[in-house]
Amino acid sequence: MDTAGRHVIAELWECNADILNDLDRIERVMVTAALESGAEVREVAFHKFAPQGVSGVVIISESHLTIHSFPEHGYASIDVYTCGDRIDPNVACDYITKALGARQRESVEFPRGVGPIKIGAQVVEVL
Repeated sequence: MDTAGRHVIAELWECNADILNDLDRIERVMVTAALESGAEVREVAFHKFAPQGVSGVVIISESHLTIHSFPEHGYASIDVYTCGDRIDPNVACDYITKALGARQRESVEFPRGVGPIKIGAQVVEVL
């Protein structure tokens, strides 16, 4: 199996607080995002915190999508990790951004499974 993948980590700001605090709606957004990207959904687990906030994961055949919402700040952190080259994690990330009404997004994409991570000129190895 090819381990190469793409991992998008995103910070979503100025999101709709009502959506961020609605477990059922967040779950639908995340599952739909996975399906829109062409992923195959395997399992879903979400939790509503008191007094506010939702965290959840959508396990896909190609890896996962996660979210942690902070309605009191209009903020959500998400990550979308896909193995192989068939699924574009940015498609899911774009869908989530729009569905949550985010007005600002900061995101970074990391290649996964392609060798040691280089930080500047240094290779980081864990032994």
